Amino acid sequence: MELNNLTDYQLVDLYVKGNQSGMEVLIHRHKKKVFTYILLIVKDQHIADDIFQETFIKVIKSLRQGKYNDEGRFVSWVMRIGHNLIIDYFRKQKNLKTFSNDGSDVNVFNNAQYADKPVEDNLINSQIESDVRLLIETLPEEQKEVIMLRHYAGLSFKEIAEQTNVSINTALGRMRYALINLRKVIEEKKLNLSIA
Repeated sequence: MELNNLTDYQLVDLYVKGNQSGMEVLIHRHKKKVFTYILLIVKDQHIADDIFQETFIKVIKSLRQGKYNDEGRFVSWVMRIGHNLIIDYFRKQKNLKTFSNDGSDVNVFNNAQYADKPVEDNLINSQIESDVRLLIETLPEEQKEVIMLRHYAGLSFKEIAEQTNVSINTALGRMRYALINLRKVIEEKKLNLSIA
């Protein structure tokens, strides 16, 4: 049987039943699309390589644990895993930013702006971020994507338009509708997403 002629679903089924070749064909089939997507966002070959590998490690683990339900959208599922890993990467980078005192007349380490926040504030911020992330997950896929690319990956609307193969106006429109929909849900559920 010629593996390249099989559908993604058939290849996943083969892999789950123990045929490693199924996964090799899937990776080869979707490598360019997944890797290009990651590289366009992180803009670094080595980081993109790492995230790509991590993506397929997660795919393999999920398949082995039976956490994948095929709806004819294998590549979309893989892209979503890669997308979430990109967001995790940017979050870690944001948290790892350090400050140097070298060559500065101002002591940045003795500045209220960089002082540790009270534990309660950190917990509240963490809860707010978690709540917002859950709200974003309720949005239609196109709106969710533009919010993730803009706010978590830090892309410009021009980059988002290129990444998603739409015009800048369409990307802006999706963001506008996403924000409108988020506001509606926040008002309906009477959520408080700010520190008192």
